[in-house]
Amino acid sequence: MAPRGFQSLWHTHPGVRSGSDLTLGERSADRMRNAMGSWPFVGSFFLVMGAWVVVNTVVIAHLAHHKAFDPYPYILLNLFLSMLAGVQAAALLIAAKRSDAIASEIALHTEHNTENITTLIAENTELTQKVKQATDLLDEIHLHVSNIGKAVGAELGNFPPTSAPRAPA
Repeated sequence: MAPRGFQSLWHTHPGVRSGSDLTLGERSADRMRNAMGSWPFVGSFFLVMGAWVVVNTVVIAHLAHHKAFDPYPYILLNLFLSMLAGVQAAALLIAAKRSDAIASEIALHTEHNTENITTLIAENTELTQKVKQATDLLDEIHLHVSNIGKAVGAELGNFPPTSAPRAPA
């Protein structure tokens, strides 16, 4: 299954609790947010609304001789929609609260990582300075060895590398 953006991948973030680490309320809020904020929910909502209108206007009216269960102004449907709006307001607040909790966990994880990265950068800078000092010292040693070699005539071939002087026995 292809990922569908950040909102569907938050549970894979290393700094966010997921699965069995979540409380029942948090898991319910996640399911509710994922269900109510989807195109299938919107489509099924319109499908149920259309079915209500068709059943009450056409089917029941013809079967019950124009005595529909909820006739044209659909007062019962309006009551259900009003109740649904009230519940959805609470659902949106719950989902927003859960989204804030996820964002907070990601922010805390990022802050912790930033502190670690800052420490690593400081250590890297210190090691780079030590390597630079060692390289400068090595360059200086090389210069001194070259000067000593010039002073004793090593570059003129007087002292080939294989015939190093032996220590007296």
